[in-house]
Amino acid sequence: MGHVHGQDGVGAEPTAALTFVGTATTVLELGSFTVLTDPNFLHRGQRAYLGKGLWSRRLTEPALEIAQLPALDAVILSHLHGDHFDRVARRDLDRRPPVLTTPAAARRLDSWGFDTQPLTDWQQLVLGDADESLVVTAVPGIHARGIMGALLPPVMGSVIEHRLGDEVQHRVYVSGDTLTGDHLDAVRRRFPDIDTAVVHLGGTRVLFHTVTMDADQGVDFLGRVRPAQTVPVHFNDYGVFRSPLADFVVRARQAGHSDIRVVTPGERAELRSARRV
Repeated sequence: MGHVHGQDGVGAEPTAALTFVGTATTVLELGSFTVLTDPNFLHRGQRAYLGKGLWSRRLTEPALEIAQLPALDAVILSHLHGDHFDRVARRDLDRRPPVLTTPAAARRLDSWGFDTQPLTDWQQLVLGDADESLVVTAVPGIHARGIMGALLPPVMGSVIEHRLGDEVQHRVYVSGDTLTGDHLDAVRRRFPDIDTAVVHLGGTRVLFHTVTMDADQGVDFLGRVRPAQTVPVHFNDYGVFRSPLADFVVRARQAGHSDIRVVTPGERAELRSARRV
């Protein structure tokens, strides 16, 4: 829907930009494609439902409303939790753009009338054509381990490649709500040159278990994936988020990861490509 060839103009360098809406919700502009991630548009004080009778109250406001979004080519959803796809998104999002997500989430969204594209680990979906395309690869994620892992929904990360012809212009890795671990080494082996990592942090605590990366795990993620630049998200919007963003930024820079791009809600940040530095 939002895909129009030639949007960048003849000879212009392809656009790569991220607008941070809040939680893990971003608008990614990659060339002439526009993608929404993990749509969470609840307002401050409203509850996000996490399943199994669990919920958390939102502490912040989204920087944009759904009506303010640009035309979308796709929605990428890491998993079906109320802080990633909420009742506002269910009610108001345009149902025409495909929602790329886990098979479990796709079954539910399909029943709500959305155009879903279920993806299993390493499965790819291509949007566009031979001249300009967006290639989305689902990559492994682990929301929790042990008994807690059985209670939480499956989660996926996404590697999103903007290509002109066969040439990759920008490669974004959206981590999804994952813990760190060996599965990230497999992502690195397949995608050794990530331009931008959008990293879900917060150190979310549910029933005494950590189910998203805290500061130390986030630094371990960077050591494994080695992105050229990092945009942290999902860190202060709900009471269950316990690990402050500042701790991650300090420890990441101490570990030698200098390009940490903190994007404030509502800000549109252009993303640098390591391929054209």
